[in-house]
Amino acid sequence: MLDAATYTPRLKSVYREQIRPAMKQEFGYKNDMQIPKLEKIVLNMGIGEAVKDSKKIKSAEADLTVIAGQKAVITKAKKSIAGFRVREGMPLGVKVTLRGDRMYEFLDRLVTVALPRVRDFRGVKPTSFDGRGNFAMGLKEHIVFPEIDYDKIDEVWGMDIIICTTAATDAEAKALLRHFNMPFTA
Repeated sequence: MLDAATYTPRLKSVYREQIRPAMKQEFGYKNDMQIPKLEKIVLNMGIGEAVKDSKKIKSAEADLTVIAGQKAVITKAKKSIAGFRVREGMPLGVKVTLRGDRMYEFLDRLVTVALPRVRDFRGVKPTSFDGRGNFAMGLKEHIVFPEIDYDKIDEVWGMDIIICTTAATDAEAKALLRHFNMPFTA
């Protein structure tokens, strides 16, 4: 059995031992504090069908909680929009912010298990950076994660995954994620 006090995620130790020295050499950083690192990973599911059926939001919350390993938060509408039949305060989605060890564990599962299970997967777009070193991607199906039992799923939802880094430029962030084996297209 693993002792929680001595356990460190695989990607965290890979970052410390291999990625940090490689990034320092590649970009010529003078100080170790300049080396970019992962800050957080935000998972988000927008559940538009929750307007008609409020049970779907609970199902999505349970699924995202299982995927992230951390309790999901229900997001609510800020404004009423009559055209979409949305009232202020109505639940519309779920989100989770991962930091620390859970963040490294999730990234490991995303890159090694979930993305290879996506149908017709050719890689993630290398242009999905925001200019400040953050990377955003979407999945059409949340069932690619092994924690989700396919037989117990009532509906398949898409999800957004935002990886926030401390990198100053997109080139540094892309190099950091490439070291984490993120499968970018050519």
